[in-house]
Amino acid sequence: MAEIFLEVEPLTGKHHVEVSEHRAKKDWAWWIKGMLDERYPNAIRIRLIMDNLNIHTTASLYEVFQPQEARRLAERLEIHYTPKHGSWLNIAEIELSVLNGQCLDRRIPTFNIMQNHITVWEIDRNNRNAKIRWHFTNAKARMKLKHLYPKL
Repeated sequence: MAEIFLEVEPLTGKHHVEVSEHRAKKDWAWWIKGMLDERYPNAIRIRLIMDNLNIHTTASLYEVFQPQEARRLAERLEIHYTPKHGSWLNIAEIELSVLNGQCLDRRIPTFNIMQNHITVWEIDRNNRNAKIRWHFTNAKARMKLKHLYPKL
């Protein structure tokens, strides 16, 4: 078993994947710090769309880092959560499905071998600028998710 952290820029085809042996608040907090400080150091604000997992909160940053550091990181995030039963709306979930089908669709004997497979997959996806063509428009959302929209 492993936890996969994946970030994807659907319009540019840029991917980053890391594998962890466990899922904890500290793992997510360090992932966010790496994203903000290493992969996107010049970004003023990052829109982060993700699922409602209990570790995916800015509170995790405050549990791991000093308050000033946690605040610095949290202020650069604009977090949007997918609906509770709508993880299929999350582009990262689509990309994880691609990863699973192209790389993880078999039993992998060790954690290190799995990390190597995922690294090769990430490099290939980035070299090909593998973009996600999102076809779920606002009009389609209003039809499929009409129960979530207010009645005017």
